[in-house]
Amino acid sequence: MAPAREDSAALAEPKVRAASRRPGEASRTEPDPGGRGPLLGDVRTRVLLSFMVLLVVSTAVSLFVLRQVLISRIDDDVRVNLATQVDSLRSLVEGGTYNGNLQEIFDDYLERERAPDDGILATFINGEPEKDEGPESYPSELGGLAAITEPQSGQISTSRGEFQFVAVDIIGGNDDGVLVAAERLEDERDQVNRAVGLAVGVSIVVTLLASLFIWLAAGRAVQPLRALARATRTITDTDLSNRVEVRGGDEIGELGRTFNSMLDRLAFAFADQKEFLADVGHELRTPITVIRGHLETLGDDPAERIEATEVIQDELERMSRLVDDLLLLARSDRPDFLRPQPLDLDLLTQELFAKARTLGVRRWLIDQADVGLITADSHRLTSAVMNLAQNAVKHTGGEDAIAIGSSMDGDHVRLWVRDEGEGIELFEQERIFERFAGGGPKPGHGHGAGLGLAIVKAIAEAHGGWVELESEPAAGSTFTIFIPVEGKDEQEEDQWLGS
Repeated sequence: MAPAREDSAALAEPKVRAASRRPGEASRTEPDPGGRGPLLGDVRTRVLLSFMVLLVVSTAVSLFVLRQVLISRIDDDVRVNLATQVDSLRSLVEGGTYNGNLQEIFDDYLERERAPDDGILATFINGEPEKDEGPESYPSELGGLAAITEPQSGQISTSRGEFQFVAVDIIGGNDDGVLVAAERLEDERDQVNRAVGLAVGVSIVVTLLASLFIWLAAGRAVQPLRALARATRTITDTDLSNRVEVRGGDEIGELGRTFNSMLDRLAFAFADQKEFLADVGHELRTPITVIRGHLETLGDDPAERIEATEVIQDELERMSRLVDDLLLLARSDRPDFLRPQPLDLDLLTQELFAKARTLGVRRWLIDQADVGLITADSHRLTSAVMNLAQNAVKHTGGEDAIAIGSSMDGDHVRLWVRDEGEGIELFEQERIFERFAGGGPKPGHGHGAGLGLAIVKAIAEAHGGWVELESEPAAGSTFTIFIPVEGKDEQEEDQWLGS
């Protein structure tokens, strides 16, 4: 009986581990229930900082590019304006009758042309200043252009600021002349800088308003996460009733729905576990009480000792079968519960019939034995059908018929056990596949733990199938196991490959 005690300890081990933490003791990794949690706060702050950095950098780059474009356009406009001044002089020289007299050319030119609003027109003959036109006299730095021998243009820094200039040389007779057209750039650039400064101020206001909006929007975005954290903190091993309020159909809403679904599964699993433990305790209490009572009243009479020993052995054997059945149910959800292999349905049906007829003297029949190849666990299917056959033997008489059959219908295989016994009441059919749901013991039927049909259901579901019952009182019952033709594991693999 040592193995039975080890198996019982294995069943109790999860409960011991779950109770290792004292009630009310929080995990070291859990956040402070009174706070929002550092992660959620950081998420909101990081979103805001990331947005602000992106907005500030993009705005700064845009304003810098805008300023450079505006300055470049101003420089181009000034250059075109100055080039127009020079073209006017060239036209005058080519179309006039000055006979190379530079003095007359320059005088006539300055009378016709007007200097830019913030610029000058200056003429030089043989390196000496001749005449200039403009609001102010030309800066001395422009005098260095009086001796050029070929056209020049560009920018030059003077004591009165930076100027854009164009200088051309003109030869008239024995004299060398130079015309310098220049325009100061500071006023135009100051206007650009003021415009850019105004844009900077507007950008700062927009950034602050946008940051406020992002702060509020991020707060609303992480609100479901906070609700999820609050719900998580309120969940204990005794209360799984709290749920997250889900709004919207976005990713966060999907996260909330997934979390609630997980809680539903956990609540069902915990309730099932509590019910399972309660049922196990109830079922084991009776044989333990019987054994203890016989041991306490055990006397010296040999006949009484033999009788007590037989009762104790019978109860111990029943406890052993109960523990084995419980272990089988506990392992039914494990991936290695099944070991599927190709099976010939006709041969499987014949083997099941041969084994079932040894369970009792009845009128055994084969309704049908279909031919085909299936993928299933032969050992588990045999166990399920034997449970059904043993259950039929318990509820039939010696002259009643018990039939076993199989068929392959489309994508599913049917294995059934039919009997002509007492049948099952309708109200019992709804709960007969539950653990420990077997009806009370009947005369001549013996007594069981009520796990046989639960095992049949677990084996069918492990194959990806189900069990159906057709029964009427006094008209017999038919239990049918449905399983996929290819087996559960291969179907899941095909679905995975297809996705």
